[in-house]
Amino acid sequence: MKTFDLQRMAFDEMPPDFLFEVAVRSFYTFILVFLFLKITGRRGVRQMSLFEVLIILTLGSAAGDVAFYHDVPMLPVFVVFITLACLYRLVMWLMNHSEKLEMLFEGKAKVIIEEGEFAWEKMQSQNMTEFEFFMELRLHSVEHLGQVRLAILETNGQISVYFFPDHLVRPGLSILPEPCNERFETVPEDGDYACIRCSEVVTFNAGDKLPCPRCKNHVWVRACTAKRVT
Repeated sequence: MKTFDLQRMAFDEMPPDFLFEVAVRSFYTFILVFLFLKITGRRGVRQMSLFEVLIILTLGSAAGDVAFYHDVPMLPVFVVFITLACLYRLVMWLMNHSEKLEMLFEGKAKVIIEEGEFAWEKMQSQNMTEFEFFMELRLHSVEHLGQVRLAILETNGQISVYFFPDHLVRPGLSILPEPCNERFETVPEDGDYACIRCSEVVTFNAGDKLPCPRCKNHVWVRACTAKRVT
C-alpha cells in the first residue's frame, strides 16, 4: 500500500461521484432526525430527558452509518426511525400511567441548596461538581449562596432557583471564580466565613484555625452578604 496516497485518502475505493450520494444520504438522515425532534416537540438537548437523549443517540448512530457507508441500505434506517418513534410514544404513554416507570426513565428532581447552604448529603450523589453548579447559578445572577432559599436540579439538568427577599439575605459562600475569593486556613480577622467545600457558614475570631463542623474541610473564604442585583 502506498503511503500518503491522496486518491486512497480521499475516496478509498469509491468513485468521486459517490460524494453526491453521501450528500443525498446525509439529507435523508437529517430529515429523519428532524422529524423525530418534531414528534417529541423538544426545542433543545437541555430540555431532553435521559431516555430521549438515548433515543436520539440510537437514531444518530443509524443515521451516521447510512450517510457514509455505501453498503448500508437506506430503507432499514427508515425502519429504525419508525421503531424508535413508536417506542418513544409507547414509553411516554406508559410513563403517564406509572409513576415508578417515569422515575426510572426520567429520574427525579434533586434539592441542591436549602436555606442558603448546599444540601451536602444530597449533592454527593450527583454527577456534577460544585464548580458546575456555580456556573449554572451565576447564569441566574447569583453571587453567593446566602441569596438562595432553594435550588433544585431538574431532571433535564437545568437548575431552578428560588431567592430570599433582600431583607432576608444571609451570609453565604461566594460562587465567583477563585481569583475573586481569597482563601484562608487561619482566619485573619473576626467575622463570618464560609467553607469552600460544603458552604457551611461559621463565625470565627481572628487567628482561629478550625475544621468545618460539617465536612471537616480546613479552607475558608469570607462569607458574602451582597444583595441581589436584578
